[in-house]
Amino acid sequence: MSRRSRREGPLANAFQIYAPSLVYATGVGAIMPAIATASTRFGVSVALAASTVTLIGVGSLIANAPAAQLASRAGERTTMIIAASVGTGGVLLAWAMVAGWSPANATTDFSGYMLGILMVGMAAAGFNLARQSYLAVAVPLSHRARAMSLLGGMQRVGSFIGPFVGAGAQSLMGIQGAFAVGAVCMGLAVIITFWIQELEEPATAPPAEPPTTGPIEIITNPTMISLAKQHWRVLLSSGLGVLCLTAMRASRTAVIPLWAEHIGLSPAQASLAYGVSGAVDMLMFYPAGSLMDRKGRRVVAVSCLTGLTIGVAVVPFTTSSVWLLVAAFLIGLGNGFGAGIVMTLGADYSPPVGRAKFLALWRLLSDAGMLSGPLLISAVTAISSLAVGIWAIAGLALAGAGIFARTLPHGPGPVARQDA
Repeated sequence: MSRRSRREGPLANAFQIYAPSLVYATGVGAIMPAIATASTRFGVSVALAASTVTLIGVGSLIANAPAAQLASRAGERTTMIIAASVGTGGVLLAWAMVAGWSPANATTDFSGYMLGILMVGMAAAGFNLARQSYLAVAVPLSHRARAMSLLGGMQRVGSFIGPFVGAGAQSLMGIQGAFAVGAVCMGLAVIITFWIQELEEPATAPPAEPPTTGPIEIITNPTMISLAKQHWRVLLSSGLGVLCLTAMRASRTAVIPLWAEHIGLSPAQASLAYGVSGAVDMLMFYPAGSLMDRKGRRVVAVSCLTGLTIGVAVVPFTTSSVWLLVAAFLIGLGNGFGAGIVMTLGADYSPPVGRAKFLALWRLLSDAGMLSGPLLISAVTAISSLAVGIWAIAGLALAGAGIFARTLPHGPGPVARQDA
């Protein structure tokens, strides 16, 4: 993509920016509901089978730093190709173990299956980091939030339609159908990504970037440690807000099903409430990005977490499917209102030199929240009750809203550099 094409508008290269993300997210969405169920085929306990889902988050967490190094050296396009290829290989490995194509015993097969799921999580780290870094350069600042929200929207759409496509394949192939869809979609993402043109990095930093007085090595080739030292104020302020937000987002997927079971609703009623939340969430991504560009990041971030706080906090007061649907609607509205906010803030704060490595640090905070949120609900529920556990995560979201209200500036446009 040339510099000229970047000035033609945020949608001038929509296909090459968004199509790989949509296809890849559909593949991940197809296998997610099947991961725990497929694990039971190996004869492991239900608790162990349920824990295999966390391998996606674990893989993403451990692969952030290597993905950043790869993106810095090989470029975003190459990183996306390699990551999608690794994801395809991981799904194929998991599929082979589930199908029983391996001559090994059940224990070895289950180990291979877990490795495959871990590879999918690791691939997600590289693919998501590279596409975020790519978009941060490809789109004008005036349209950055809308572009990032569209990117987040593609993930939401893929996560929404993926389970339906996977379910259709499972009606023909059994549980293997979900992995077949995942492999096809991720393989297709590899092919589509070859159409992407590599971006030219700016020759010089923007004038607004403050001068750096550190050693020349930090200027030309910063490490993740040096970037963490340079930007520690942002990482420990707005970054903590991101951790609170992602912890809430990871927890909300468990809140509705758990409370539905607690009040005696059927699985179908729980699925309906969950589907309503997902549908509202999916419809909000473009309005959220437009509002971010026109009114600023602060109003969207604070409104998102406030809406999530209210929606989740009222769940323990619901006693019927109708009221749970209302709560699910509020949760979906709040989460959808913040579509793209994490990626947008990461792009805003990232320096032109070492961008991919800074975004890896940003993703570390995000991934830490994704893993810690469900653990917080589990821990508080174990020592108290499910209602208290739900209120605990709502309190964390409210704290995140306060952090964003204090650290993010008023007004439209990218956030100011606060770490200089």
